[in-house]
Amino acid sequence: MKEVLEGIFTSHSKGFGFVEVEGWPEDFYIPAEQTMDAFHLDRVQILPEEGPRHGQRRRARVVSIVGHGITRLIGTFDQAKNCHFGFVIPDNAKLGQDIFVPGEQSMGAVNGHKVVVELTSYGSRNPVSGYRSPEGKIVEILGHEKDPGVDILSIVKGFDLPMEFGEAVLNQAARVAKPVSEADCHGRRDLRGVRMVTIDGEDAKDLDDAVSVSFDGNNYHLGVHIADVTNYVQENSALDWEARRRGTSVYLVDRVIPMLPHALCNGICSLNAGADRLAMSCLMTINGKGEIVDHEITESVIRVDERMSYTAVRDLLKDPEAVKREEYRKYEYLLEDFRLMEQLAGLLRARRRERGGIDFDLPECQILLDETGMPTYVGPYDRNEATRIIEDFMLAANETVAEHFYWMESPFVYRVHGAPEEEKFRMLSAMISNMGYSLKTTDKHGNKVGSGEIHPKEIQKLLDKIEGTPEEAMISRMVLRSMKQAKYADVCTGHFGLACKYYCHFTSPIRRYPDLQIHRIIRDHLRGRMTEEREQHYREILPEVAEHSSKMERRADDAERETDKLKKIQYMEERIGETFDGVISGVTGWGLYVELLNTVEGMIHVSKLPGDYYFLEEKSGEMVGEATGRRFRLGMPVKIRVDECDEIARTIDFSLAEDEEDE
Repeated sequence: MKEVLEGIFTSHSKGFGFVEVEGWPEDFYIPAEQTMDAFHLDRVQILPEEGPRHGQRRRARVVSIVGHGITRLIGTFDQAKNCHFGFVIPDNAKLGQDIFVPGEQSMGAVNGHKVVVELTSYGSRNPVSGYRSPEGKIVEILGHEKDPGVDILSIVKGFDLPMEFGEAVLNQAARVAKPVSEADCHGRRDLRGVRMVTIDGEDAKDLDDAVSVSFDGNNYHLGVHIADVTNYVQENSALDWEARRRGTSVYLVDRVIPMLPHALCNGICSLNAGADRLAMSCLMTINGKGEIVDHEITESVIRVDERMSYTAVRDLLKDPEAVKREEYRKYEYLLEDFRLMEQLAGLLRARRRERGGIDFDLPECQILLDETGMPTYVGPYDRNEATRIIEDFMLAANETVAEHFYWMESPFVYRVHGAPEEEKFRMLSAMISNMGYSLKTTDKHGNKVGSGEIHPKEIQKLLDKIEGTPEEAMISRMVLRSMKQAKYADVCTGHFGLACKYYCHFTSPIRRYPDLQIHRIIRDHLRGRMTEEREQHYREILPEVAEHSSKMERRADDAERETDKLKKIQYMEERIGETFDGVISGVTGWGLYVELLNTVEGMIHVSKLPGDYYFLEEKSGEMVGEATGRRFRLGMPVKIRVDECDEIARTIDFSLAEDEEDE
């Protein structure tokens, strides 16, 4: 008898779908006539079938629907002409069916309203019983689709991101957000006399980390001081449960959805200059080789001297005349500190690279909006020396804390990252070989290496080779996509990308729940409260905390990507007909993906490639003209014209510019 498997159904607008089963290396293809009317994200039971595959996937059929994954969805209301009813057109392109809404269930919505609709029936595509639309009732009207901010709000609602805090949570935050008293400081290391700064983006409001540095002639002394959020968020309080539910703050292009109320994240837990603040400090001694030779983790009270921006620190380090500028004169007393920070960060970075840590120097995308929410600028937001200093210091603290508690055999939350899957690594190697680069996939005897034998140093060597080339960003993203996703776990299995055995997230308890949980564990150890009973408590809750936090992190990342994608499409809509320089970032049977210098990606459909019939040559991964032999490959620079933008489908269509067509 065939084994019945259970998994999550992902639908396609054309009716077919796929089912992902935990523990299986590939998902299953479900033909449209075998879905049993499963809805997108339903949990289903399937029966795998023998016979021809659908590409790389085995076929299967749905035998039962265990439960529905979607009960509400976001869409645009369209009222039927001269009728009492209407339809909601889902924002999610995977949902190929509009939702029928009876007139009495429409809440008075009119054409163009963005709405939240609650499903009352999931419909049918069964050819025997006949087609029946899903049905629903409108439970919230977000506003008209043209109203400023409604497009992002629709995405927020679509990902079920909680925006408002309940009254109990807000009241508790207000009660605990009191100024630091001398009683609060009792038993803590007093570091208010140690010179330290925060370094963040100009518009940052939740300042949760400060740094201090000194040099004694032999060793550097680095202090990473993190806001002690656990002092205000007690375990099992309303604040704690809300933070745990959210898992992370979400940073969207036009707003931040915080994990904690503003009274904490922008108030008493923000390390504002000149104010006494409670902190958890990781004090490290580092030798001239960048090795951390000693450390201490302690509860502290601190007072930040200056709130610095990345731009200001960069200018002070790189421009000898910057300190003479009026806005920077007051920072002259910190110049030596910044130079020490630059030296120390360089040592830590070199040490990490020596062991094979991968440094993805990818430019982040910066999107600026006007007062109506429309994008006015889209382009790369490059890291500078100041951002690298903070990154290097935070990495050092995270690694030090993780190793410390690993050897204590304490229950803990680690940040883990597995080696890339062997097949993905080989595919990556094959793709970049067509661009003149290579990755080591065999050992010194010529034998193929498995995923466990792939060393991050090989990837770092590749990134070094492509540094400064036109294809650098594109290959870096290809490498990133080939690797596994980092996640939280209560078992320490190492971090492949950083080439380290021990790693955690310690440095942002304001915006990440695992960091908050780690601080609570550290606090119990420092205060002598880690009893056997307490250890058992943590061992029971940490697996679920890690799993849920990983899930919430993925949700936040997806929402952030979706909002960025939408704003990029809106930006390019105003530039239809214009030409841009780009690089081919993907080659498929249906066309070429092209990434522009401003980080926008679109596609040239194969039917738009002029002057020939083009096909995908799988061996080389190139698009080849049958008669002319003209080839398009990854990394090739091209000039494109913007043809069409579709906000609903989230697509941008390009064609080759005229001068490219003539080649």
